[in-house]
Amino acid sequence: MDRFRRSLIGYCNYYCITDNTQSVNKFRDKIGYLLFKWLNRRSQRKSFTRGKFRLFLNKYPLPYARVKINIYDLRKGID
Repeated sequence: MDRFRRSLIGYCNYYCITDNTQSVNKFRDKIGYLLFKWLNRRSQRKSFTRGKFRLFLNKYPLPYARVKINIYDLRKGID
């Protein structure tokens, strides 16, 4: 889970520019859905319910997107 989280942080650091955080958060939500689905494939019996998965995410939270580079501030330095 630590390696997975680091990969997601790297993705956020690369793609989180101005006006793109909404798309990155949608990507994060999709990753959370796929993680839930993947963890339930460990056996034929469903091992995670939605409640247990929320507890799992409380222990290992996925990072939220924050603006790393504001492109509008970069233009101010050029003028």
